[in-house]
Order: sequence, then structure tokens, then C-alpha cells
Amino acid sequence: MNPLPPRLLLVLALLAAANSVSAQDAPVVIDAPATAASTVAPAPATTPADMASDGPVGTAAAAQQAPSQAPTTPSPPPDLRTPAEQDYDALYGNATGDYNPVADPTLPPAAEMPASYDPWEPMNRRVHAFNNVVDRRIAKPLAQTYVKVVPRPIRLGVSNFFSNLGQPISAINALLQGKPTQAAQALGRFALNATLGMGGLLDPATDAHLPNHSEDFGQTLGVWGWQRSRYVELPLFGPRTVRDVVGLIGDAPLAPLSQIHDAPVRDFLQGLQLVDIRTQLFAIDSMREGATDEYALFRDAWLQRRRYQIFGDRTQTDNELPDYLREDQSNPTVPADAMPGIQGVP
Repeated sequence: MNPLPPRLLLVLALLAAANSVSAQDAPVVIDAPATAASTVAPAPATTPADMASDGPVGTAAAAQQAPSQAPTTPSPPPDLRTPAEQDYDALYGNATGDYNPVADPTLPPAAEMPASYDPWEPMNRRVHAFNNVVDRRIAKPLAQTYVKVVPRPIRLGVSNFFSNLGQPISAINALLQGKPTQAAQALGRFALNATLGMGGLLDPATDAHLPNHSEDFGQTLGVWGWQRSRYVELPLFGPRTVRDVVGLIGDAPLAPLSQIHDAPVRDFLQGLQLVDIRTQLFAIDSMREGATDEYALFRDAWLQRRRYQIFGDRTQTDNELPDYLREDQSNPTVPADAMPGIQGVP
């Protein structure tokens, strides 16, 4: 067999190389559904101008031909506020604004009330509940009957009488506290009302501009240094502190009613005094009944007033105090001579 000529071998090699290149470049056809093929977008045709362009010019041209892919900014939600609400928010701000009046560092610190010293609170709450039952079923109905039956001038005379009986104790304690002026005024009130006031039923001392101060030995102990004392509520006789309980024992031998040896007369006067004190507490009944925590309100108000009676009158004037802290007869405390269990004379 004769060998092929060299020219023929070169032609056959070129044809074989051409066939292999065309086989690699040919697209592979895959059977696919018509719907899938229809979703494929044709590639944009490239013009010679695009191929000839170079640098920023060509890039800008390509960007103009490509579809815009920038995200769209969502529109703000509609303002549902009324014009009045918009004006209010513009003037004073709203809850979502930048200004928070609670956390404003330029505001002065909030006033802090002295904390109530009440480590016996569970026991005191039980006593308070017992006192409320006695008050609702006995003391308050008896005081309401007293108001309905006894005319007001007589009731006013009874209040003046018991208030005047407490002036000797006030004079002694004012003197012990270093208040000679108040001691003299208390003695003057007692002498004037006991003589010109028909034994204290009338009150000419007030017309003579002699103020009515109430001082007791519990206040004296506070002025002497016993400043902090735990709160305690006594059965039937209400709020006190341990310091004031000791003060009751100190005041009892000096109380005028305790000097009465006739037990029926003494017990009647003590009971009448308790009824008179309960009638003076009618003004605060509505406040107590509407309180969320009636015990805490009762305790805190009493301790605050007691704190003023001991310390506040040395640093404040009456014009700087709320009405319920002033020296008046609208919020009295049961005195030592009204307690049958504490007697100076057996």
C-alpha cells in the first residue's frame, strides 16, 4: 500500500481540527417546556459602536441601556392626627419626641418624703383592721348620734372644755422644750377660759389673741433627741410611736381627768371626750375611704403631722404648710387623760 502524499495528510489534519472546534462550540439542546423557555429574555444585541467604545464613555452608554435597579423609597404613612393634636405636639412634643421631661437633667431633683419607720407593719395592719371594725360599728355611729341629738353650741362648749383642760400639760411641756412664750400663753388661756369662759365652755382666750398650742411629753422627748421612733397602732386609741407611748405614761399623772377620784364621773368624761374627738374626724373620713391603701395613707399622714409638731414649727411658718399640718382641732389625737387604761391615780 502506497503512503499518502504529505499534502493530503496536511489537508486531513486541518479538517479534523476544524470539526473538533465546531463540535465544542455547538450549543447543547435540552428539551424544556415552552413556558420555561418563554421566560428567558433575549440578550441585548451588541453594536459595533458598543464594542468600539472604551473607558467611561462606554460604561455610561451601557448603563443607559441597562434597566434601572435602584430601590424605591416607601412613602411615609399618613398622619392620622387631628389639627388640634398636631398643634399640641408642635408646642409640647409627644411621647415619641426627643424631649423626655422625666429624664430631663436640667430639672431639679424630686422632693423626697421621709420614709415611714414601720418595722411592725404586719402587726399594725391587723390592729388597724380591728380599729376600723370598732370604728364602723361603735365609734362612728355613736358620734353621728351625738351630733344629731346634741345641739351645736353645746358640742362646741364640750370641745372648748376638753381643749382647755389640756393647757396645763401643754404649758409644762412647752417649758421643758425651751418655749417660755408658749408656756405663758398656755397658762394664760387656761386661766382666762376657766374664769371668764365659765370653766372652759367658752373661749374668750382666742378673742384675746392667745393661740392654742398643743404640746405633750412625746413631743418633748423628740426635742430632747429621740427623733426616730417606730410606728405602732394601739387598739382602740389609734396611731402612735414608741416614743409617744412613753410620752403618754409621762403625761398621765399631770392630766386633770386622772385626778378625779369618782370613777363613774371620770369614766363618763373620758367617754364624752372620745366621742367629741371622733366627731372632729368626720372631715377626713371621705379621704380615708377613697384611698387605695387606707392604712398607708393613715400612717404616713399621721407621722408627717407628728414630725411637724415636733420639729417643723422650729423651722417653718404656718403659711408654708398645708392645712392638715397646721395647729388646729380638725385632726386631733387621743390625749392621755382620755385613755382609761392610763391613770395617774388608782
